[in-house]
Amino acid sequence: MERWLRRFRFFKLRSDVGSKRWLRRIAGVLLLIGGVLGFLPILGFWMFPLGAVLLALDVPWLRRPVRRWLVIGERRWRRWRRTR
Repeated sequence: MERWLRRFRFFKLRSDVGSKRWLRRIAGVLLLIGGVLGFLPILGFWMFPLGAVLLALDVPWLRRPVRRWLVIGERRWRRWRRTR
C-alpha cells in the first residue's frame, strides 16, 4: 500500500497522519456510501475503492484486505495493458 500511496503524494494523505485522522475517517465512510450508491447519476462506483483505501490508513484490520485488493488490481491492470 505504501508504494501505491507514493504515487499520489500530491493528495498529501501521508503528511501529518495524526491530526487529520477524523477527517479521513469521515471522508472514507462517505466515499464508501457513495460507492454503494454508484448506480445513481451523480455518484460513481469509483468512490468505493477510494473510501476503502482512506479507511485502511486508520483502521488496522482493514489494511491487509485492502493491500491484497490493490495488489490483485495492479496485477490485473498490468496484464490487461500488456494484451492491448
